Amino acid sequence: MHIKKDDKVKILAGKNKGKTGKVLQVLYLKKGNKKKIKVSVEGVNLLIKHIKSGKEGEKGQRIEFPAPLDISNVMLICPKCGRPTRVGYKVLDVSEDNKKNKKKKVRICKKCKAII
Repeated sequence: MHIKKDDKVKILAGKNKGKTGKVLQVLYLKKGNKKKIKVSVEGVNLLIKHIKSGKEGEKGQRIEFPAPLDISNVMLICPKCGRPTRVGYKVLDVSEDNKKNKKKKVRICKKCKAII
């Protein structure tokens, strides 16, 4: 997955275009044969939900929460160069004490080639 929890992203489309924020959660939704991936971004696309009081004498509540955005509408911001970038992948050899040759797939910034 090219965007993960706690990544910093920039919004590309919608009413919050141009804003940046931290990813709170990544949602994998499946409806029939279609798969959709959505992300919730901190402080962006806020909705208000009204909750009725449960018992007599209690007050109702208004809860503000970030609604999920489609993953195609956000772009990862590279932590090293600080620019919105596409994500590439690279396979690195990680060997522990000359045991098996283990390989690890890491995300890289397409602009500065740094490991994310």
